[in-house]
Amino acid sequence: MQGAVSPQETRAGGVWLVADVGGTNARFALVDGPDGVPSNVQSLPTRDYPGLAEAAAAYLEKSGVRPSAACLAVAGPTAGGTFHLTNAGWPKGTVEAVRAHLGVPHLDIINDFEALALALPRLTADDLIVIGERAPAAGAPVAVVGPGTGLGVAGLVPTPSGWVPVPGEGGQVDVPAATDREIEVTRLLRAEKGAVPAEYLLSGAGLARVHRYLAALDGEPAEELTAKQICERRDDPRCDEAVRMFCALLGSLAGNVALTFGARGGVYLGGGILPRIVDVLRDSAFRARFEGKPPVEDYVRAIPTALIVHPGPALVGAAVRLAQSLPDLEHA
Repeated sequence: MQGAVSPQETRAGGVWLVADVGGTNARFALVDGPDGVPSNVQSLPTRDYPGLAEAAAAYLEKSGVRPSAACLAVAGPTAGGTFHLTNAGWPKGTVEAVRAHLGVPHLDIINDFEALALALPRLTADDLIVIGERAPAAGAPVAVVGPGTGLGVAGLVPTPSGWVPVPGEGGQVDVPAATDREIEVTRLLRAEKGAVPAEYLLSGAGLARVHRYLAALDGEPAEELTAKQICERRDDPRCDEAVRMFCALLGSLAGNVALTFGARGGVYLGGGILPRIVDVLRDSAFRARFEGKPPVEDYVRAIPTALIVHPGPALVGAAVRLAQSLPDLEHA
């Protein structure tokens, strides 16, 4: 990351505020115009603030800046000038109320995976770990899938006027169970929750739930572990099975996303869980399940997959969105 931007530079140059706001943490940064790199990055716990406006205002007060525009990417649906952070416990809000609270002339609030999708064309080889090495189809759509506090999905479609993101709530599709063991896990999920959205298994809380269900299937008491603890216990057979089932289910879901978007340009993996288990992900059934889509295996087999390891891709994507929203902005 670049160095801090001073308040004087901010007021003179029209620096932008960007954010990646999830159910656990809200990350804020400053960007010095369309070609700038996020700087002054700070992470604030969402539980410490009553809402998005208050968290953003706290960051700006600490930074001593007055941005000319802002784009806040949030982990939840955004539509009709409203937004809702699905896993943050914050009330629904409106773009105008947040804009007025912050006093910024221009504010965009977008889905966090819309921002992540917008960042994809700006990522370099150093920002990625290849999981399925294939040549991407030129000029084809791409997609991103990411398990973290929740499960995000988005696409990015090329048009004559540039890349257009396609956000949605793909994390709420049904669990793509395939093996007998996965079907049994899904049965327990349905019994507990009444439904089987993929996010309930493919997320931090979901990985802990998989671990607990596996213990129940084996007739043993479940040790209450966090996703982080499960990822760290490589020598524990049940933790290992939970992580490998997680990767296999994610492979099936990612393959479904590839087919839905026609993402022949590649499917990218985000979120905070996968960087902790790169070696397991590579060695797991992820890629086999990604490709196992009869009768179109050849179609999916040609699609590359890679893990995003850039420290703040959604912040980059939020800046890209502002560059699209303010194409005529003159930056000093």
